[in-house]
Amino acid sequence: MSSKRYKKLPEKTKELAPNLIEKLIPELKKNCTTKFDESLDLSIQINNKQKKSEINLRTIVNLPAGSGKKIKVAVVCEDSKSQIAKDAGADLVGSDEFIEKIKSGEMNFEKLICTPSMMIKLSKLGKVLGPKGLMPNPKLGTVTDDLKKAVTDAKSGQVELKNDKDGNVGLSLGKKSFSDDKIIKNFNAVLEVLEKEKGNQTIKGDLIKSTFLTSTMGVSYKLKLPKNF
Repeated sequence: MSSKRYKKLPEKTKELAPNLIEKLIPELKKNCTTKFDESLDLSIQINNKQKKSEINLRTIVNLPAGSGKKIKVAVVCEDSKSQIAKDAGADLVGSDEFIEKIKSGEMNFEKLICTPSMMIKLSKLGKVLGPKGLMPNPKLGTVTDDLKKAVTDAKSGQVELKNDKDGNVGLSLGKKSFSDDKIIKNFNAVLEVLEKEKGNQTIKGDLIKSTFLTSTMGVSYKLKLPKNF
């Protein structure tokens, strides 16, 4: 049963014509009627079903205004590099003993970074880390010797863009408390990454089928994208 708060929100917004993000942000914020600082979320459906192959999008975007979320970052590295990771802001740092803890199911973190030399040991935990999307990946910048940059990026608003089997991609563009300009900057950063990805893929037609904007406890609106998508 819908709450009294939800019943007061606009109805049938999905039936409205797509609109530009600049026009939709004020509407989304107006619908953020809960007591907490709701997220403003972007939902994308990509054109992943191609005749000859299936498009699998997996990349990262650094949101210039941050995501507004506190991410718990863990680092697996050699003891000699542990202080670098700690100084950069890593919440959990360790080597062989830490890997054993992860193996036993201790995974109280949201992002895992690893140095290349330790990745050989960590790769054996694919069945544990893989299903949770926590396995470090060189393409995503989470297998690296530059721990300072990796940790800083993860903490300051780096988000993974990955589609599910139906082509859906979801991410937060920030919080209701963010200025409109900050949310638009984050949105434009996502578009830049998607444009690069489009150039890396063999796609017939548009990369994106549909795009929606919503708030955590609100209703969704169709988003109008630039023509080149």
